[in-house]
Amino acid sequence: MFSPRFCPERPVARRASSTTRHVRRPRLKRPEEAMEILEAYDLTGSLRAAAALAGCDHKTVARLVAAREAAGGGVSGRAARPALVMVEPFAGKVAELVEDSHARIRADKAHGVLVAMGYEGSYRTTRRAVAEAKRRWRQKHGRRTRPWIPQPGKWLQWDYGDGPEVAGVRAVLFCAWLAWSRYRVVVPLRDKTMPSVVIGLDRTLRYLDGCPTYCLTDNEKTVTVEHVCGIAVRNPTIVEVSRYYGLTIATCEPADPQSKGGSEATVKIAKADLVPTDHNLRDQYADWQARAGVSGVHGRGQRSSASRDPPAAAGAAGRGARASASCAQAAAHVVFRADPQGRSPGDDQRG
Repeated sequence: MFSPRFCPERPVARRASSTTRHVRRPRLKRPEEAMEILEAYDLTGSLRAAAALAGCDHKTVARLVAAREAAGGGVSGRAARPALVMVEPFAGKVAELVEDSHARIRADKAHGVLVAMGYEGSYRTTRRAVAEAKRRWRQKHGRRTRPWIPQPGKWLQWDYGDGPEVAGVRAVLFCAWLAWSRYRVVVPLRDKTMPSVVIGLDRTLRYLDGCPTYCLTDNEKTVTVEHVCGIAVRNPTIVEVSRYYGLTIATCEPADPQSKGGSEATVKIAKADLVPTDHNLRDQYADWQARAGVSGVHGRGQRSSASRDPPAAAGAAGRGARASASCAQAAAHVVFRADPQGRSPGDDQRG
């Protein structure tokens, strides 16, 4: 005879409910990973050996092998879903659309083309098929990047950014980046006309106390007039300026910001630091001399305390920047240079 307090169902049911609540579904392997695991199993013939070779658990190998046998020898997984089977007859057209657009086509545009051809599947299935086709295209034609090891005194990059509003006029930030020392120089300009561009370049070279071999920038009309057969035609004025300073003006590919990431990062840092926003709580600039002086637009990965100082040897490479009498009006502009301590403009005023 059992005691009235003894009820075996309650603790058993409570324990079962508490354990089933934390059961996690196993993460499905991608078709590529499943094929590698099954190939390792076919090669070794052992679950544990295939698991050690493929870098997974032996239970995962057993599950995939059982799924393959249940599917009649094929790999059953996300690739065998009935929804994706409907788009298989149109896989060639999807690949053609991705190839023609260089993986830039949107899934809704591709879905419209497939519907016109008699496709009866859903937009979600089309989106998955287009994403998979884009992934294969980028794997075959994607850009291969590797770390850039610059040479001292060889490369300087510059770009433009939207600056603060000064005296009712939106300023332009001339942002230069010296590649090897990773020094950043920011010069506020009134516009992006040719005289202003020459002023910004002259102030940058004067501060660096030297002249690099190459200057890389965008294809602005002040630098590149047009492209003929893929070859950039330089503006005659900027050619004379580069010949005067003893450097070579180079331009990146159109719509390719990855080729000058240093100046792009300089623009981002300068805009976040110099343009008054609700985040940095800066005051509006009353005039062009409101922030006169030297302060920092500091970047990451500085090499050493010695290389942070911009000596003539680091930026000159044997070439001296000559003075330009036509740029005497550049003294009215303010130069913000990189500071080793990473201080922002006006830190001493803010406390």
